[in-house]
Amino acid sequence: MEKVIVIAILTEAIWETLKMTKKEKYFNVDRIGAILVSVFICIIFDLDIFSMYLGLAKVNYIGNILTGILISRGSNFIHDILGMVSSLYQSRKMSS
Repeated sequence: MEKVIVIAILTEAIWETLKMTKKEKYFNVDRIGAILVSVFICIIFDLDIFSMYLGLAKVNYIGNILTGILISRGSNFIHDILGMVSSLYQSRKMSS
């Protein structure tokens, strides 16, 4: 059940990040640039939050791209997301 909650949180975060790429009639070049750089770095270094922290099967590049979109939001955002994931798993361990 925890994985479903975490995936829901991550999916919402990815969607909200993608929505930031458009400002009224124009595209937000800064946001798009941050996403592209982050995705590139995640592919190069094979970073995939979904397989690393959730233990989900790795699908070539999909996890890297989604992780890059999340990372483009910045370190505070990633810290908060990973804190939520960690607290879910800690509460699960305590109840077991």
